[in-house]
Amino acid sequence: MNRQELVLTIEKALGEVLERPVTGLTEETALFDELQLTSLAVLGLLMTVEEATGISVDPEALDIDHLRTVGSFADYVEAALREEEGTP
Repeated sequence: MNRQELVLTIEKALGEVLERPVTGLTEETALFDELQLTSLAVLGLLMTVEEATGISVDPEALDIDHLRTVGSFADYVEAALREEEGTP
C-alpha cells in the first residue's frame, strides 16, 4: 500500500466513523481540531483501519502525537504495516 492509498484508506475510515462525507484531506489535516474527532471515534477509526490494512493496533501503545494529523496517523500505520511484514 503506497502513501496515497493509505491516506485514502484513512479518509474513507474517517467518513465511516464520523458518519459524514470526509473528502479532500491532506496530511496536515488536524484530526481533532478540524474534524472534531472524539475519543469514541478514535476507537472506531482504529478498528476500521485495522480491518482495511490488516494491522493490529494496541490502543495503549498509541500516543496522542500519532493522532494529531492525517499524516502523523499515516506514519503510525505505515510503521505498523512494516512491523507486520517484518521489514525495518
